[in-house]
Amino acid sequence: MSSVEEFRAEIRAWLADHLVGEFAELRGRGGPGREHEAFEGRLAWERHMAAHGWTCVGWPVEHGGRGASLEEQIAFHEEYALADAPARVNHIGEQLLGPTLIAFGTEKQKKRFLPPIVAVEELWCQGYSEPDAGSDLANVRTRGALSPDGSHWVVDGQKIWTSLAHEAQWCFVVARTEPGSRRHTGLSYLLVPLDQSGVEVRPIVQLTGTSEFNEVFFDGARTDASHVVGEPGDGWRIAMATLGFERGVSTLGQQVGFRREWDGLAALARRNGAIADPLIRDRLVRAWIDLEAMAASARRGVDPSVGKLHWAAWHRGLGELAMDVCGAASTIAAGEPYELDDWQRLFLFSRADTIYAGSDEIQKNIVAERLLGLPKEARV
Repeated sequence: MSSVEEFRAEIRAWLADHLVGEFAELRGRGGPGREHEAFEGRLAWERHMAAHGWTCVGWPVEHGGRGASLEEQIAFHEEYALADAPARVNHIGEQLLGPTLIAFGTEKQKKRFLPPIVAVEELWCQGYSEPDAGSDLANVRTRGALSPDGSHWVVDGQKIWTSLAHEAQWCFVVARTEPGSRRHTGLSYLLVPLDQSGVEVRPIVQLTGTSEFNEVFFDGARTDASHVVGEPGDGWRIAMATLGFERGVSTLGQQVGFRREWDGLAALARRNGAIADPLIRDRLVRAWIDLEAMAASARRGVDPSVGKLHWAAWHRGLGELAMDVCGAASTIAAGEPYELDDWQRLFLFSRADTIYAGSDEIQKNIVAERLLGLPKEARV
């Protein structure tokens, strides 16, 4: 048995042994559009994982991880998804900020911030998007300035679509720290505590009736002068590196979730007779073929922007197909006042798939300009 197969067998056995008792009730809970589900229970589960050394498996051993190879990380995320284990609450800290600090942080920053991420003692959110910028990350207006005595940064501005900010203790914020700078220049990557009087978090109610995105207002918020990752003014490079980590191997577990959704929808079509419609059959088959192609592309290491365009369109299309499989019943709420079933929630929340984590329009520009070398889009 190869080391990867041994690693896969180890995590599969551990999940079988530990997703029991109170944790068994968490199976399948959480995830995009369902982050409100059993949050405290999922937090307890992830801290249980940490106590047994199953968080941050891809991190170097010296930073609290297992030093797992790329193939072992793929095996971990696939087995986790196959076990129908609950959606992770520490994804942003573990998959985004942690690798960023390992690559660019100071030793002091690593010592301060990495252990609480491994132990799931501090949760993080991402302060990138702004109301007047959307996916145009370079159009940052949130300001950061050093205090007169140089002891701390003062942050003023607003971020939006900040996932799980209402549950997080910290936010990594891209702020303009050089007055008069434009676009990609003069930005800094600041680590800002949220539990202070200068920060207000306002949840945004979504189409699903739940709230996992937030507005975050900074009004004289403070953070220590040492809490800047990289050099002041070098924030764009650090922020782009974080986005690269965001679209890493953990997305392979997403493919397993997509397969489970397709299987469930195909089973529903058989039960309610929708499978008799040749157009429904054709769309189900096309969705299956596209899912197979998506998984093959992910394993081959497709460019993150190409992958994002692929899975976002596929998942949104599956939500639309689900409504057609459900038929007229899909237009009626499952209960009062606005209780949705899983297929209705999938349809509504997947409308956001082509917007968040970089809209389709932005991803297409990246593919055209950076991968294909086409002329840059004219910008005012």
